Amino acid sequence: MGQTTGFRWRLAEDDGGQPALFADEETVERHVGMGAYRGLQFLHVRARRIISTVPARSRMPFRHTINAYRGCSHACTYCFARPTHEYLGLGMGEDFERTLVVKVNAVERLRAELGASRWEGATIAMGTNTDPYQRAEGKYHLTRGIIGVLGEAANPFSILTKSTLILRDLSLLTAAAARAEVRCNLSIGTLDPEVWAATEPGTPHPRQRVEAVRRLNDAGVPTGVLVAPIIPGWSDSLAQLEEVTEACLAAGAVSVSPVALHLRPGVKEHFLADLRMKNPRLAEQLARRYRGAYLSRAEQDAVAAPVGRTVARRRPVSPPGERWHPPSTSRPAGATPTQQLQFGA
Repeated sequence: MGQTTGFRWRLAEDDGGQPALFADEETVERHVGMGAYRGLQFLHVRARRIISTVPARSRMPFRHTINAYRGCSHACTYCFARPTHEYLGLGMGEDFERTLVVKVNAVERLRAELGASRWEGATIAMGTNTDPYQRAEGKYHLTRGIIGVLGEAANPFSILTKSTLILRDLSLLTAAAARAEVRCNLSIGTLDPEVWAATEPGTPHPRQRVEAVRRLNDAGVPTGVLVAPIIPGWSDSLAQLEEVTEACLAAGAVSVSPVALHLRPGVKEHFLADLRMKNPRLAEQLARRYRGAYLSRAEQDAVAAPVGRTVARRRPVSPPGERWHPPSTSRPAGATPTQQLQFGA
């Protein structure tokens, strides 16, 4: 049952001078999850705009994004997006995992923005902040609606997800891919069940994600894999990296790209606090190695190397039009942590 919240979306004279909770959305209702969504609460907002444009100076490989949700029930302990909940006046721990912002008018806003004369049909990236196929999508179907609108408009787009829920929309994705360039990526950092359960408790099993890669590619939707994040000392052994890379290549992944763990401020403290309860020795090792957000360039290259060697061994000749070999996982000169986030989901 919905309950109107007391949040304001802009400053008012009687708010004591506190910052707005939602800078560009109007909070409508708070809904408490029931049944399959028990333990979650949803803040319904009406977005003023749904397509976000990345500043021209950014080094991101995309200029436009859509994020229909804020917060993520996947509860990945290393998630780079956790601090964004603090911008809303919420916590980056349990609030991020259980209090989810839902832009309930996302589909209608997208239809209006694509129809505007100033829109030139550029590629739109989804999954650059929180997962478009997290549990809330099963309730609200916003990503499904967005794909439908983009497909109707023949507007190119990409999706990054950890969820097999993407297969629900296979027919929509196939139809869209017949009209415009569509690219999907599954994030599969490891097949190790211990690491997966400890760091991504709300996600589908990684082997189920490998099967999703197979089904998407078999249906004609080009789908790659980000082996991300690779956690030094936990999921970076030769055997672990060869296992996940070979499984993804066997599933037909059109690219396999390794990405070492990065820990921006706030996320580092959250991740290490959680890790200390599960693997205190490793937590102390990583605290020493991660003085900043990133490993050194040499360490990143060493972590990524087994994936590149496995790709080169299994697919020495790239199929026409495909790039099999992974890009560099190091941060571009001058780039900030947020400019690497498309690989951290």
